[in-house]
Amino acid sequence: MRRVVLHDGGDFAEWRERARALLREGVDPAEVDWQVGDDMGMLPADTEQPVREGAPRTGAVPREFLSLADTVIANADPRRHAVLYRLLWRLTHGERHLLSIASDDDVAWAELAAKAVRRDLHKMKAFVRFREIDGPQGAVFVAWFEPTHDILVRVAPFFVRRFAGMRWSILTPVRSAHWDGEQLRFGAGANKHDAPDKDTLEALWRTYFASIFNPARLKVQAMKREMPVRYWKNLPEAALIPGLIHDASARMDAMVKKTPVTPKKHFPAPAERVTALLPEGSIAQLRSEAKHCKACPLWEPATQTVFGEGPDDARIVVIGEQPGDQEDLAGKPFVGPAGQLFDRALEQAGVARDALYVTNTVKHFKFEQRGKRRLHARANALEQAACRQWLLAELLRIKPRAIVCLGAMAAQAIFGSSFRLLKQRGEWIALDDGTRAFATVHPSYLLRLPEASERESAFEAFVRDLKMMREVS
Repeated sequence: MRRVVLHDGGDFAEWRERARALLREGVDPAEVDWQVGDDMGMLPADTEQPVREGAPRTGAVPREFLSLADTVIANADPRRHAVLYRLLWRLTHGERHLLSIASDDDVAWAELAAKAVRRDLHKMKAFVRFREIDGPQGAVFVAWFEPTHDILVRVAPFFVRRFAGMRWSILTPVRSAHWDGEQLRFGAGANKHDAPDKDTLEALWRTYFASIFNPARLKVQAMKREMPVRYWKNLPEAALIPGLIHDASARMDAMVKKTPVTPKKHFPAPAERVTALLPEGSIAQLRSEAKHCKACPLWEPATQTVFGEGPDDARIVVIGEQPGDQEDLAGKPFVGPAGQLFDRALEQAGVARDALYVTNTVKHFKFEQRGKRRLHARANALEQAACRQWLLAELLRIKPRAIVCLGAMAAQAIFGSSFRLLKQRGEWIALDDGTRAFATVHPSYLLRLPEASERESAFEAFVRDLKMMREVS
């Protein structure tokens, strides 16, 4: 039996060097006794072992084995060195595709061992708690942690990146890590008494933890699975957990019995959100001035500005999103396929289009050129903001009694970015200036539906929404 003693059982480089030496000598895994300690080692370096007849030289192994072995070596199970050497032996003795056989006992064990190490790494990142102490050169933050596996060397660089600007030490039973702001050093293991047991910020941290604890979402088993009880003894907030769990039921009952309060959502008038001076003049003057607008890059590839159209004193303003290909060529809003569908829906809803002022949130056609075709592209936030002055100027001149928004872009231009079209569709909302407004889908949405039955149903719902305009007098 060949006894191999490793100085550091978690050092992959040391294990690899010893394993390669054994492999060169043709030592069968069954003949190796792996141990960890400082008092015994392999044969002295100046004593060469004869290479057995037919023993293979160390060759290349799959890269995934090196990655797997580097993780497994940190596992605390004393079998790890033997299993890894057995895998290495098999990979170099004809079982080249061994790692792809998930049902193999050695492969399955190694994968589970690696998974346990990765989970321990994740938990350490989540549950290390630093405490501040005064050092010769100022504040030093010290943490005590008891990982299941020998992971400190692997996880310490994460804390260097996360807390690069402070000096800290992490102490574990196996080894310690120290960062002075410039260099990361590792030392021997420590015990819990070497780390402080409290600091001045813990009361504040416990107050915060208690305030964010939601009894209605408490799932004790899930919590213990994600934050195992064995970590609690080193967490300052853990002392609160039993009491919070005990009181959760009573607190939840009190929440249920409490009279619900529905906050009133505030929708300011569109003009009140303007910080810059708006263009002045009549609708005709605005239309003429907008032809020369170069506030965003959309003017250059577009054929022309597509301004609003309709009576200057219309009771209802309908706002779409942006012009399409045919609107860009014609210079008028809603004349393409979506506009034709809109006209048909208005007719069925009993609303005359010539009584409406119809416009768009964005006044230029944005597109991507694909061969001879110009494909519609959505205007971004900056492009929408550049056109906002024209939309608000239109609304201020017309002073409509009601506004109808077609599509999410138009709705958010009027109600704000928090507005959700599908949740608040077809609902009259009063703006601060007394104007009433509601939103519905854009007719182009109906054209994109794949099934005829879907399009028919959606069109009927669209017509029902447009009928709400008949309430405006």
